[in-house]
Amino acid sequence: MGKPKGKVLARAASSAALGAALAASIAGTAAAEEGTLAKIKSSGAITIGHRDASIPFSYYDDRQQPVGYAIDLCLGIVDAIRSQLNLSKVEVKYQPVTSADRIPLMANGTIDLECGSTTNTLERQKQVSFTITHFVTASRWIAKKATNASTLNDLRGKTVVSTAGTTNLQRITELNAQRSLGMSIVSVNGLPEGFQMVESDRAAAFVMDDILLYSLAAQSRSPGDYAISTQALSVEPYGIMMRKDDKAFKSVVDAAMVEIYKSGRINAIYSKWFLQPIPPKGINLNVPLSDQLRRVIANPTDSGDPSVYVVGSLQ
Repeated sequence: MGKPKGKVLARAASSAALGAALAASIAGTAAAEEGTLAKIKSSGAITIGHRDASIPFSYYDDRQQPVGYAIDLCLGIVDAIRSQLNLSKVEVKYQPVTSADRIPLMANGTIDLECGSTTNTLERQKQVSFTITHFVTASRWIAKKATNASTLNDLRGKTVVSTAGTTNLQRITELNAQRSLGMSIVSVNGLPEGFQMVESDRAAAFVMDDILLYSLAAQSRSPGDYAISTQALSVEPYGIMMRKDDKAFKSVVDAAMVEIYKSGRINAIYSKWFLQPIPPKGINLNVPLSDQLRRVIANPTDSGDPSVYVVGSLQ
């Protein structure tokens, strides 16, 4: 005698549901194995993208080793990842990046964290992800005092330089068009090249994040020859970059940053790079903790909206 038709259909439906659940589980497992945490666990290594001359965030010391404020923060994150994955150690590999190639190298999996001086923007968040903001700066320009370039109008018709792939280059290009300033805007590959163009009078001004301009001037042969504009072109919140849509990895990284802030460890790290002599030349930038960063430390955020970082916006 055959089995009742209803039971056969019920078992078929149950089997189909089980098959669907199993397929979903396999797909979920495969997806997890593609994540950054799984990649680090299987290889026992993490690759950090770093800059060569973004003092004091990420640069080479006199032994050609990557050092800096962002590097120290990243190493703290790596320690938290090691603990999360129950590994005895995680090998740190370093990969130099530029402002132009840092996002592509993150997107294609070459690097796992980008530890430099990268501005977190809403536009960039369409391609990559950022952890908690670790510095707040502003876009300004540096020029020789003899140039008398205290306002944008003073740069009308002159050659201005900025770095490829940066928000600074985008902003000065926009302002040049909006205000019909007639500036000749030159794109360069790195910070030293941009500053050298001003130093050699090939450009009237170099537009960049002010903290980087301060460090460039401090290292120059004649620091007193240069002035940094009081006028700010934009607010620039820096964040450590990660691949987009990797929630598990971002959760661990964000938690590590919050712990560095809430434990007070951030104070020693900040003091080391901004309030004390730093390698290789022993210069002291003497940049106190800003009100904006103080507010971020108290209320961590990964926002790419610059208005959030205006004093009075963070609650």
